[in-house]
Amino acid sequence: MGDDWQRRVDEVWDAASELGEREVIVRIDALAAELPADDPRGPFEAAGARDSAGLEEEAEPRYRRALELGLSGRARVEAHIQLASTIRNLGRPAESLALLDEVHADAGDLADAVAAFRALALVSTGAADAAASVALIALAPHLTQYRRAVDAYARELVAPPDGGPRSGA
Repeated sequence: MGDDWQRRVDEVWDAASELGEREVIVRIDALAAELPADDPRGPFEAAGARDSAGLEEEAEPRYRRALELGLSGRARVEAHIQLASTIRNLGRPAESLALLDEVHADAGDLADAVAAFRALALVSTGAADAAASVALIALAPHLTQYRRAVDAYARELVAPPDGGPRSGA
């Protein structure tokens, strides 16, 4: 069921703009119901469907259930990113930052996404300089020119005036 099930989930997401939010939820829930109750993929996908529809309060417990059930690998990182975004939208940016910190080291090719959502959470806490620093540090490696300058300036945004250790980023 694994590959076929995931293919069908991907098909729903690929058609999401044509289906509409409510139909995506219905279809994803039907696919999730095919899985055993202890399979973390079901609540993860159900959470994502609700999150995509702006139903953060319904998404949060489903993300948490997926993580409790042992969601692993890339999906675990995605769940942390998505839950962190949901939590930020629910007005808890400090908790959002903590969730992103949990997967920072394991983010792999999602490291820029972790940085982007970290920057958003920092803005929500009122730490605009730290948010800009995080975003610019993530952007710097992609620049063809001025990479070192942008990285250095980004780090200066959160450096204390006395030159001591940085904070926030």
